[in-house]
Amino acid sequence: MKNFIIKFFIVILIIVIAILLYGSFIEPSWLRTNEINITNNDITDSFDGFKIVHISDIHYGTTVNKNMLKDIVDEINLIKPDILVFTGDIFDDSVTLDEDDYNDIIDNFKNITTSNGKYAIYGDMDKKEEWDNIISSSDFESINDTSKLIFNGTNIPIVLSGISSNSGLEDIIEKNRTITSFIEELEVKPCYSILLMHEPDYVDTIDVSNYNLILAGHSMGGINIPFIGTVGLPSYATKYYNGEYKISDSILYVSNGVGTNKTRFRFRNRPSINLYRIVKGNTL
Repeated sequence: MKNFIIKFFIVILIIVIAILLYGSFIEPSWLRTNEINITNNDITDSFDGFKIVHISDIHYGTTVNKNMLKDIVDEINLIKPDILVFTGDIFDDSVTLDEDDYNDIIDNFKNITTSNGKYAIYGDMDKKEEWDNIISSSDFESINDTSKLIFNGTNIPIVLSGISSNSGLEDIIEKNRTITSFIEELEVKPCYSILLMHEPDYVDTIDVSNYNLILAGHSMGGINIPFIGTVGLPSYATKYYNGEYKISDSILYVSNGVGTNKTRFRFRNRPSINLYRIVKGNTL
């Protein structure tokens, strides 16, 4: 009996060590691309098949370094997106970056190619002055608390809007009200409307009636433990933290990001890029 107990604990110890090694060194760099078709009957033919690539939560210097960021950029460029959207957190509070790090981020970001632009909003860990410099130096366009009309061979656009990270400190309702007013006052009504957010749980505090698609990040997907559930979720991403959610007549997708937080750990939650194809058709 004693030998059985010793062997049992040895097996458990081996399993725990294997999980720790896998979650620390294998899964955080095991990038995947999720392909998602979104049907909508109101889009014009020019936007049928429109490709949106969504990345979030790089947290540079945790598990994402220069080489992994290059791999992410190479994967994005293979997709040949029409637009790329980034929902925040270049930085991580636990990491101090030097000038070489900033240059590596800018060089990689600048190498991302799209046919209709690259757009970004702040995350809760983004240092605004440094973020602004990286975004402007790498040919991204900031859409913090504003909207952008995107045309694709027709005079009927889609509208892309962004609400910057709030972390409970700013009036998200007022920000959304400003964007809503802009959309409602457009002379030419867009055929599709997309909102970028960082913290997904804030979606419950705003009127989403003017958005077809809402994209968010922040959650990092959590750590998914069998028989227990998802743990390690940050504030403002505990209700909506991974995948697709129906919010009134809108669709919310939450990216689980490409980096890690200060734990440097992922389990059953690989870093990912999301590719959305807007397809003309009846919504199911």
